[in-house]
Amino acid sequence: MLRIILGKRLKELRERKGIRLDAAAKALAVNHLTIRRMENAQVGLKVPYVKELLRLYDVAEAEVDEFISMAERANAPGWWYPFRDALPDWFRGYVSLETDAEVIRVYEPHYVTGLLQTRDYARAVISAGFPNEPDDVLEHRVELRVRRQELLERDDAPTLWVVLEEAALRREVGGPAVMRAQMDRLAEAAEMPNVSLRIVPLAAGPHPGTGGHVTYFRFRERELQDIVYTEVGLTSAVYLDQRPDVVTHLEALTRVSLLAAEHVPDPRTYLSNLRKEFDK
Repeated sequence: MLRIILGKRLKELRERKGIRLDAAAKALAVNHLTIRRMENAQVGLKVPYVKELLRLYDVAEAEVDEFISMAERANAPGWWYPFRDALPDWFRGYVSLETDAEVIRVYEPHYVTGLLQTRDYARAVISAGFPNEPDDVLEHRVELRVRRQELLERDDAPTLWVVLEEAALRREVGGPAVMRAQMDRLAEAAEMPNVSLRIVPLAAGPHPGTGGHVTYFRFRERELQDIVYTEVGLTSAVYLDQRPDVVTHLEALTRVSLLAAEHVPDPRTYLSNLRKEFDK
């Protein structure tokens, strides 16, 4: 995410000075495509290259120091790097977006969303998706999911809006004891100041979210546009950043959230009643 921010700032600085791509490339003795890739966050930002470009763009020394510091951080591995073997290629971007988002809105029709899963619930869900996984690899995936949840406790924690389908809560995962603990975890999350939880009952009928899982990300930085994540089958995902696509999904999320609030105005009471069903 830092590479995206810095790439956009480099482009703004270049265009403000009226410098063409080929002229910037000549200053670095590289192909103009290298400059374009740097500006589009498609490659790492080599600090010597960044320094030379900032000199070319007449950036003040104080700003140069700040920019270089950010570039060095952008080149550092993310916190999830030790878990990279547990992350499919198409999901790595999601973890990065989740880490840097100011607002996260999720519609989840199948399971409790990952940021609110208990460890036992997560283990049962992941083992269902990877039935032949060795125990140590399975635990590695579970640990990653649990570590992701730490962002909700940060000083700069994002605001999390979650809409769950009733079917996701009634699907028994891991047995009654696991489900009771999961209901308790959701009730606790609903009390958190930065978490909003809504539930759509089956009786609410059809709605715009029935197409599948959707996550919407909004960021603090002006350079980062809103992004929508949707999954495609079992082995791929789509990241949408074009305004019409983002607006369409955001409107759908808003309509589903309003529908949920209309039918289940008190999610905690709903969860308490549902928990009792798993006592039987």
